[in-house]
Amino acid sequence: MISIYNKAGIGDTLIVMLDNSEPKEQSFEKNQDVVRIFKEATNQTVGYNFFNSSRFITIEGTGQVILTKEHVSSLNEEIALAGFSDTLESDESPKFVIGEVKECAAHPDSDHLSITQTEVDNGEILQIVCGASNIAQGQKVVVAKVGALMPNGMAIWDGELRGEPSHGMICSARELNLTDLPKQKGILVLPDSAVTGEQFQLI
Repeated sequence: MISIYNKAGIGDTLIVMLDNSEPKEQSFEKNQDVVRIFKEATNQTVGYNFFNSSRFITIEGTGQVILTKEHVSSLNEEIALAGFSDTLESDESPKFVIGEVKECAAHPDSDHLSITQTEVDNGEILQIVCGASNIAQGQKVVVAKVGALMPNGMAIWDGELRGEPSHGMICSARELNLTDLPKQKGILVLPDSAVTGEQFQLI
């Protein structure tokens, strides 16, 4: 779940994205201050817009926001009052973390992609397909997990690259908008002293 709030830019509207979808696939239905967005072909809910959201929750910050359990409980009440049947689940875990590349192998159907097994927080291992030429086993890297929103506005979802599942993104300094770091082609490689699983703070 990716949640975005920007009162100055789009007004008092909380945007909640639940899955990846193209605008041409989407339809919507509105009741009261709640808009349900869904894939027209399957009726799968892919998001909600909550208008006048400050009426029932207080959100700090602009851009991607991490919703607390209390926030999500209030949103579920609004969904139910609007007559929709979905239930949102809270996830307060960090979306940008320090990862360690445990394995790195060439993609069988590409001359530039690599398939990594990368450890993130809580010892979880994610398969992430990476296109950087400098990716290698043993590196400490920055991982944008599924549910992250990149500084350029791109949302990170589960996906596939050339037929191989990929569950996140190994990031470059440019993708993280880190302008104060030395120019480095490819992914950002952190010092060996970086602690696997710790949250990576975007500055």
